[in-house]
Amino acid sequence: MTPQTLLISDARFLEHDPGPGHPESPARLRAVVDDLQGNPVQGTSWSTPRPATEDEMLAVHEPAYIAALAARARTTSHLDPDTATSPGTWEAVQLAAGAAVQAVEEVWSGRAANAFVLARPPGHHAEGEHAMGFCFLNNAAIAAQSALRLGASRVAILDWDVHHGNGTQHLFEKRSDVLYLSAHQFPFYPGTGAAAEIGRDQGAGFTVNCALPARQTDADYGAVFQDVFLPALSTFAPELVIVSAGFDAHARDPLGDMRVTERGFAAMCSGVVESHAKVVLLLEGGYDLTALAGSVRACVQVLAGARDTFPSGAGAGASDAIAATRRAHGRSARHLFP
Repeated sequence: MTPQTLLISDARFLEHDPGPGHPESPARLRAVVDDLQGNPVQGTSWSTPRPATEDEMLAVHEPAYIAALAARARTTSHLDPDTATSPGTWEAVQLAAGAAVQAVEEVWSGRAANAFVLARPPGHHAEGEHAMGFCFLNNAAIAAQSALRLGASRVAILDWDVHHGNGTQHLFEKRSDVLYLSAHQFPFYPGTGAAAEIGRDQGAGFTVNCALPARQTDADYGAVFQDVFLPALSTFAPELVIVSAGFDAHARDPLGDMRVTERGFAAMCSGVVESHAKVVLLLEGGYDLTALAGSVRACVQVLAGARDTFPSGAGAGASDAIAATRRAHGRSARHLFP
């Protein structure tokens, strides 16, 4: 049987409840899953995840942090002003990380053509030793480590969430086996992700930040992909691409100030899928329910075989950000850009 696009989700993700009025609410995932199950995309199949093992979590996070998180994330508490737990949080956190690993295993083996993990809470702000920004475990980093353990020698993590993935960057910034690329609003939460942040030591040149001003459009993101991300991916030649797929750069999103539409997200996904055989998407942000469900659907359709392109007409803000990224990497010996 021809491998299909695998969608991984679980009702237990809804049991993580950060409290009334919190943007990262169970309604986010409910909107996505209800839309996809109510009107299925041909060429997709569903699976439920297993929890991440202790070894899988410890490949990324400090033992003391995992122990403390396991204790506190079974209760109602605040780990920081943005990041709250409930009695169902620890199970959801373990399942979200396990779903990311399962997606990598299924795609790496060829049992799935590609995969989209529809999970919460998100993960890309989580540092090795603490929670941050709605995130507890860094699902993308745990997924990348699982790919390396399976035999990959080069993995790329592409992050198009409107917020910079500080945790993912910091976990891999000294390494050359994981390429991290991020396009994000800047300056903005969490304050990291300047173009000059290109990695350190053996990882110098393997962190690529395109720090965009507010109000960037589909065409602006298209210029970033065509001039920076896709050339860098081509040079690095990863055996697996993991996408931290946040949808809070959408024009309707209440937490960002970008102007991306469903077409823009579909075009970003198309650019990755067309050039790389093994692709896993992990749900990160996105806080307008209609925009989130529509954008996820657009990417699922791409994973299942549809394609879209960016409109033309990128503006000066994107051009300046691209130039800053290329200048920063001009000082690196890695030469990711032709």
